[in-house]
Amino acid sequence: MKVLEDIISSITVDAPVTDVTKGIFWTALVSRHCGLASTMVYDWKMGGAKEPEETSYLQMSAASLARGALLDDTASASLGLAAINSLIDVDTVRCVDLNAGHYLVENGQGKNITVIGHFPFVDELKKVAGNLWVIEKRMQPGDRPEEETATCLARSDIIAISSTTLINHTLGNILDLCPSGSTRMLLGPTTPLTSALFDHGIDIISGSVVTDPETALLHIRQGANFRALKRTGSIRLVTLMKDQGGHRLQ
Repeated sequence: MKVLEDIISSITVDAPVTDVTKGIFWTALVSRHCGLASTMVYDWKMGGAKEPEETSYLQMSAASLARGALLDDTASASLGLAAINSLIDVDTVRCVDLNAGHYLVENGQGKNITVIGHFPFVDELKKVAGNLWVIEKRMQPGDRPEEETATCLARSDIIAISSTTLINHTLGNILDLCPSGSTRMLLGPTTPLTSALFDHGIDIISGSVVTDPETALLHIRQGANFRALKRTGSIRLVTLMKDQGGHRLQ
């Protein structure tokens, strides 16, 4: 939660919400910019919480919705991350146009790598990594259960963490388990492209910028997954690095 609190505190601007679009895969919120986050739902009965009263998000400011990222229910946290991303002015001068999966494949040769979340690039990464451990709640063949997270991280040179860990509030615990000297990447469209993450041990921040909100919102409403969204040309994949001296992992 400290990570989220610091990210929110670093945002000193606000703007009215002009659009909220919730698709099967992605939630988009438009204020100063169009911010994305993975769509997550919350079972109010199982969670023991009271279902919120109906309201219009267009009656709220992005900064007020951003505070929802701190709540335990993942639906509010998902919307909160989209709001956070809609307010951040991304430092495009410092960004490099780089796909996180391509970066890991190129720089992970012979390395011990843990990936939190099953990404499409996993099969390609297996071909070059010394050892690859994929931690996933909804396990696919070859994935490891959450119970093995600490064991895998302790052996890892490179750790790539899905930014959905900000939504379910597990990022802090994962970072605490990362060994000193390991390289840590936070990746995915939910990722806030802010240098505030560097203060919490993240070395590489890889996310996306929506360059054509109208096209992106149209396809999100139609249920586009991330690969489909990329094909529309409405988003730009970018990466921020703590060490600007070079683009290769050490």
